[in-house]
Amino acid sequence: MKPLQRDVIALANAQAGLVARRQLNELGVTWSQTRAHLVAERWSEVTSVVLATITGELTQEQKAWAAVLHVGGDTLIGGYTAVERHGLKKWHRDEVTVLIDDEAHYEPIDGVTYFRTRRPLRAWRSPGSMPLARVEPAALLCAAYEPNWRTAQGLLAAVVQQKCTTPAALREQLERMKPLQRAPQFRVLLADFEGGAQSVAEVDVKRMCLDYGLPLPNRQKRRKDRSGKWRYTDCEWDLPDGRVLVLEIDGAFHMEVEHWEDDIQRQRGLTTPGRMIIRGTAREVRDEPFQLVADLRALGLGALCA
Repeated sequence: MKPLQRDVIALANAQAGLVARRQLNELGVTWSQTRAHLVAERWSEVTSVVLATITGELTQEQKAWAAVLHVGGDTLIGGYTAVERHGLKKWHRDEVTVLIDDEAHYEPIDGVTYFRTRRPLRAWRSPGSMPLARVEPAALLCAAYEPNWRTAQGLLAAVVQQKCTTPAALREQLERMKPLQRAPQFRVLLADFEGGAQSVAEVDVKRMCLDYGLPLPNRQKRRKDRSGKWRYTDCEWDLPDGRVLVLEIDGAFHMEVEHWEDDIQRQRGLTTPGRMIIRGTAREVRDEPFQLVADLRALGLGALCA
């Protein structure tokens, strides 16, 4: 195998089968050699700048590579695309998000959102061959510009809950990103996460308790079920008569059949004569807390607030 061919193969393999024309030029590949590959249909043109050395429909990873190679420079994969690459589940977006320098020039690509910024993209890059923003700046910038505040909160909660990062790491990054819109709200939210909240619903429970004069619950209490497996409950209160009142908050994730059945089995395994478990939805806590408060008081929690 010729050295030039080896170099091109190595480059393509490192970039999920995609190469930019400028990279080929740097390796010494001529225009006629590139054209020969395209005519023979060994390669295909993804954009005017990016070529695929493989055939078939592009995967999500290849689409991300194509988007960053199309612009070049310090361009990074960001937004929901980046946090998914870092392991976040249940937050997939078909649209690829790419962070680019504010003065970069490019031709738009279908299915790609380019976010212009003057921030230090090179300093944000995650280790590895893929030009990927680290999870903290990617999540914070995405949440800052997410139109729906509820979704923005949910994103930051999810990256913490799924252990993609920590509240401390997000707080440290937040201070380095001044100024950033929604920063004051993010600081409050991160303080809640550092206090034990694992989701936006748990943050809403704290707000509900403060608004209605209920005691704050113990959160993420470690309990062993009847099978001997360790579980974590969302919210618990110790009642005056010695019983424990447990509130489990179900979001959309819990509505999927397999998770719904798991939650039912989990509830049975944790229920004892001295431990009552009730369930509510994240929507109730957010939109109808008065009804949930009434039910909690009816079960004995009100005695703590007399």
